Amino acid sequence: ELVHGTTVATNAVLEGTGAPTGLLTTRGFRDVLEIRRIRIPVQYDFAWEKPRPLVARERRLEVDERINARGEVERTLDPQQVRRTVEQLLERGAEALAVCLLNSYANPVHEREIGALLDRHFPAIPHTLSTDVVPEIGEYERTSTTVINACLLPLVRSYLGSLRTKLADIGVTGRLLVMQSHGGIAGDRAAAMRPAYIVESGPAAGAIAAAALASSIGCSNAIAFDMGGTTAKSTLIEGGRLRYTSDYEVGAGMSASSWSAKGGAMRSSCRWSTLPRSAREAARW
Repeated sequence: ELVHGTTVATNAVLEGTGAPTGLLTTRGFRDVLEIRRIRIPVQYDFAWEKPRPLVARERRLEVDERINARGEVERTLDPQQVRRTVEQLLERGAEALAVCLLNSYANPVHEREIGALLDRHFPAIPHTLSTDVVPEIGEYERTSTTVINACLLPLVRSYLGSLRTKLADIGVTGRLLVMQSHGGIAGDRAAAMRPAYIVESGPAAGAIAAAALASSIGCSNAIAFDMGGTTAKSTLIEGGRLRYTSDYEVGAGMSASSWSAKGGAMRSSCRWSTLPRSAREAARW
């Protein structure tokens, strides 16, 4: 078998080379990606500029539906309106679609209906439902992660498909496993479906390797440095253990563990919620 760590997803987010993405969301929540958490990283830095949203406003459109926080349907979904809205997004240049509806973590029924409609009427357009990648509370975190997954789908599918083909050409037929952001691994087909999970997977592999190397030479405290062509990562190992966190901001100059310190020069915030609790928190590198 081959285990592969890569920064192809990270680089695409940082360089803005993912597929042009359209966002379908609940009426009234079109600007979640711009409002963010209404927080700046340095309290008295009046020169700070908010990063560009992951999706331009003309490709963020609303559908008239509502599920409350208890998961109860208050306003049903109109499939015809959804279809017209999707057609508008495609006319505006969307090549992938992200679907993130209010309170869908409590009841995914409307997102599932939209997913079925997309499969039926727009099968060639890759799409991501928020409940498939991060079904938890937190509108900005859930929306940004869903958008990232959608915009990475064509690139990562092509990349892993090409890798699989080239491996077969040289006689490598074993399993192809891909590093995940939390330090675990997944099959290449699973990774191609949820590319947001492999953001920073290369540095994750480096952090694990550094900890193993330090342990092998009897060093419990170490700092590792991982230099790439686009980014550089550092890893702090204290007492022989790696630190973990439940969210990670791509493109931040220095990742901080406090929520109050976040909201800096990053392009997204990714949260993973579908992992076992023991491995749920993604490593901070």
